[in-house]
Amino acid sequence: MGLSGSGVALLVFLGLCTAAVSSWTTPPPPPPEMLHESFAGKSEFRTVNRRRLGVCSNPSPYLAISVSTGGAPLPDEAFVTVTVAGVLRPDADDWVAMITPSNYSSVAGCHLSGANYVQTGDLAHLPLLCHYPVKAQYLTRDPGYLGCKTAACQKRVASGACSVRTCAATVTFHVVNFRTDVEFVLFSGGFRTPCVLQRSGALRFANPASPLYGHLSSTDSTATSVSTSSPTVVSSFILRRFSAKATALRQLYLSAGSMHWVLPDEAYLGERRSEAAAGSVRSRKSATSQVATFTQNDMCSSPLLPSPAKDFGWHDPGYIHTAVMTGLQPSQSYTYRYGSDSVGWSDTNEFRMPPAAGSDETSFVIYGDMGKAPLDPSVEHYIQTGSISLAKAVAKEIQTGKVDSVFHIGDISYATGFLVEWDFFLNLIAPVASRVPYMTAIGNHERDYAESGSIYVTPDSGGECGVAYESYFHMPAVSKDKPWYSIEQGSVHFVVMSTEHKWSEKSEQYNWMNQDLSSVNRSRTPWVIFIGHRPMYSSHVGIPVNVDPIFVASVEPLLLKYQVDLVFFGHVHNYERTCAVYRSICKGEPKKDASGIDTYDNSKYTAPVHAIVGAGGFSLDKFPKIVLNKWSLSRVSEFGYARVHATRGDMLVEFVSSSTMEVRDQFRIVKPDPARRLRNQPVQP
Repeated sequence: MGLSGSGVALLVFLGLCTAAVSSWTTPPPPPPEMLHESFAGKSEFRTVNRRRLGVCSNPSPYLAISVSTGGAPLPDEAFVTVTVAGVLRPDADDWVAMITPSNYSSVAGCHLSGANYVQTGDLAHLPLLCHYPVKAQYLTRDPGYLGCKTAACQKRVASGACSVRTCAATVTFHVVNFRTDVEFVLFSGGFRTPCVLQRSGALRFANPASPLYGHLSSTDSTATSVSTSSPTVVSSFILRRFSAKATALRQLYLSAGSMHWVLPDEAYLGERRSEAAAGSVRSRKSATSQVATFTQNDMCSSPLLPSPAKDFGWHDPGYIHTAVMTGLQPSQSYTYRYGSDSVGWSDTNEFRMPPAAGSDETSFVIYGDMGKAPLDPSVEHYIQTGSISLAKAVAKEIQTGKVDSVFHIGDISYATGFLVEWDFFLNLIAPVASRVPYMTAIGNHERDYAESGSIYVTPDSGGECGVAYESYFHMPAVSKDKPWYSIEQGSVHFVVMSTEHKWSEKSEQYNWMNQDLSSVNRSRTPWVIFIGHRPMYSSHVGIPVNVDPIFVASVEPLLLKYQVDLVFFGHVHNYERTCAVYRSICKGEPKKDASGIDTYDNSKYTAPVHAIVGAGGFSLDKFPKIVLNKWSLSRVSEFGYARVHATRGDMLVEFVSSSTMEVRDQFRIVKPDPARRLRNQPVQP
C-alpha cells in the first residue's frame, strides 16, 4: 500500500548564480478592467511565430518603446507598463509582443522547409518569425490610441504651429522571472502579416538566479507501509541554468542548494514563530537539494511532425531542485525557506503536515484540467479562462487551515510544448502549492505524443511527453515515466493511476494497481479513493470520445473487486456525479438524509461512485439537453472543484463554484465503524 501518515514534503524551485538577490514581493493586483472577460482556447496568435515576417513600409522615425521600470532591472514578478510613442499613423493592426530570450525576435536560424511547421497548422512561406512570443497585446487595448488621445509634437514650423504630431499608447504586461532577459517588440500588420517596427532592447531580471516557485508534495509509494514516526515532505524549487562559461560555479552551486525548516519544540510552541525568525539553532534543520533539469534533446518529436517543445516553443527550464524534509509530525505546522547563500533565499513559508494514516479524519480539495490564464489583457497560445478564479478560491480554502492536501488530476499547465508557460503556471499555484502538499496525476496534455510510448497517439503534450511534468512535480511514483502511486492520509487510501500509460491486464501498471488495492488495511484506512485523468463515465458527447470502453473493461472490475468507495476523474471539463455504478448499471442509489443531502449507504457495498471534476479552468463542456444515462445523477457545467472531508464513517463531498464559492452539489457516503468490517472482502461482479 502507499504512504502511511502525513508522508513526505517535497519542494521544487528555479535560478542563476549571482551575488545578490532582491526580496520577492507580490505585485499589486491589476485593476479589474485588465482581467479577462473570456478567451477561448486558441486564437490566430497561436501560429504567429510561423507567419511571414514582412518589411514595414515607411516606419515612423520617431518610434520609441519605454518600460515603466525606468531602466531598473525587473523584479521576480511585476505588472509593467509599456508605452509606445512616436506613432505617425495609429493602426488597429499595431501590436506589442513580449519575447524571451530577447534575441529570439529575429528570423535567423529558421528551418528552410515549411513542412517543419506542419504541426502548428501554419504553412506560410519563409522567412518566418523564429520564436514564439510569450504573450501579446494590440495597442487598441489603450482606448485612446486610434483617436490619438495622447499626442506629442515632434516638429514645429516657424510660427510655432505643430507640423508633425505623433501618437502614443500604453499597455500593461504581467511579467514573472523567466531567468532569461525580456524584450518588448512593436509589430504592425496584425498577427497574420506581422512586420517589426521597433524593439525595446533587452530587459534583465534583478536576480535571474532567484529561487522560485517552491511547492510541496507528500511522498513514498512502495506498496508497503511507511512509519508515521518520521513523516517527510518533499519540496521542489527552480533555479536558472548556468551558461557554459560558468561550469565551475555551477558545480559549486549545485552542491550548495538547500532548504531550511523549523521543528517546533513542544515546550516552546508559543514561541515557534519567533524562534524561526531568530534562526534558532536548536529547532532548525536543513537538507541539501538534489538537482535535475531537462534539455531540448529530451523533448519528443518526429521527422514529419516536429513538436513545439523541440523547436520554437522551447525555453530553458533552469535547474529543478528537490529536497526532503524529515522529522516532521502529522498535523503539525512548520516554516521553511529554500535557496542558498550564493543566490539568496526565498521568503519564509509555512505549511502543515497532513494527518497520519489511520487517524480519524482528513480534508482535501481535488480538481483537474486547470491550466493558466494571463493576469493582464494579453493573448497567449492557450488560455484556460477559469484557472484564475479557481486559484483564488483554493487559496482561500487553504487559508482556513482546514485543507490537508490538494489533488490536481491531469492537464496541469497546458503548456503543451511552450515551456515558458510552466513558469506562469507555477507562479499561479504558488500560494497553494507552497502551503500544502500539491499532489498530481498525469494527463494527456502532459504525456501524449506519437512514438513516445503513450497509449493514446495524439500530439496533445506538444512534444513534452511527460518530461516537463515529471521534472516539476515529484510524486511518489514507482519510477521514471511510471507515474502511478498511492498515499494514505487520515482515513483515506488514495490510489493515483496514469490513464496515459498501459493499464491493460498483465501490464505493469495493472499489476501494481491490483497489488496495491489488495493490500489496503481497511481497519486503518476505511475509505479507498481511486484517481485518474480520463473518465469511465461521462454524459458529454465529445470528439474524440471521452470514454475509452477498453479502459473501462480493463480497470473497472478492479474497482468493484476491492470495494473502491469513490472515483475521481477529469479530462471532461465539467462536473458530473453518478449513482453507485458498475458496467453502466446503477447498483445503488443515494437517499436524502435529514439535511436533504444525497447519501450513499456503503454498509452493504454495491459499487463505486464516480465524479468528474475536470472544471478547473479549461473552457467548459456543456451537457446535452436530454441525458438518457440513468447512472448520471448530478451535472454542473461551471468552473469549480470538489471539497472532501472524510471521517472514519462519513465522507462528505461538495462541488464548489470557484467564482462564488457556493456549493453546487453535495453528497455523502457512509459506512459503519470499519474496524468491525471484514478486511477487503471481495465482491463478485
